[in-house]
Amino acid sequence: MSANWGYTDQNGPEKWPKLFPQASGHRQSPVNIQTSVTKRGSELHGKLLSWKYVPENTKSLVNPGYCWRVDVNGTDSELTGGILGDNIYKLEQFHCHWGCSDGRGSEHTVDGKSYSGELHLVHWNTTKYSTFGEAANHPDGLAVLGVFLKVGKHHDELEKVTKLLQFVQHKGDRITLPESCDPGKLLPDIHTYWTYEGSLTTPPCSESVIWIVFKTPVEVSHDQLDAMRNLNCYDVKEECPCDNLNGKVINNYRPPLPLGNRELRDFGER
Repeated sequence: MSANWGYTDQNGPEKWPKLFPQASGHRQSPVNIQTSVTKRGSELHGKLLSWKYVPENTKSLVNPGYCWRVDVNGTDSELTGGILGDNIYKLEQFHCHWGCSDGRGSEHTVDGKSYSGELHLVHWNTTKYSTFGEAANHPDGLAVLGVFLKVGKHHDELEKVTKLLQFVQHKGDRITLPESCDPGKLLPDIHTYWTYEGSLTTPPCSESVIWIVFKTPVEVSHDQLDAMRNLNCYDVKEECPCDNLNGKVINNYRPPLPLGNRELRDFGER
């Protein structure tokens, strides 16, 4: 079924609800973060949001046909505190969304403003659930850190991924990372964030995500974004599809959906 969705005019986000019923739910992501309606959050139990990662456990880079993704052995990784309380979430993978040109490509927007890309670090609740798949079926099963990307200086840690994209040009291509990549170094230095209850932004759009979107973007170079835009969405044995994206993985972002009656909380100065 996954082959039936993408980001073209024929199979893009507007078409997803026909194939994936959850995609038309009331807890969908992304959203436009309207700063005037955010409510000031307070840390649960006085514990700040915290994380730790094991760089050696970032294992492989894959092109699934709609983004690039780094799969992680989450052993000894930990995301906890803040909005997550005492639950411990383990890193499963991280991936990215981007546009066809600088200044568009993020999934979440802030007061209507888009960024050039958005990095997602996907974690699952190991306190309550025994597998990622099980967690993805529960409203508190997943936690995703969202990081906005803006064009600026070269990002050294992300380069460990972007320099390898030439080796995963086609859907299904996978390589082992030759050097450790520290997911913690992909996060901004300032850790203020917005949070709300939402969903995966790709099918099946499961409504199981606690979103933590950092307010401060990180800078990446134009060349690093261009390397992402050069990926193909089709298998090496397939012909390039004649679609409006010319077979490239670009504009792989879902437009914002209504916040509805959900609460958007603001965790400010830390």
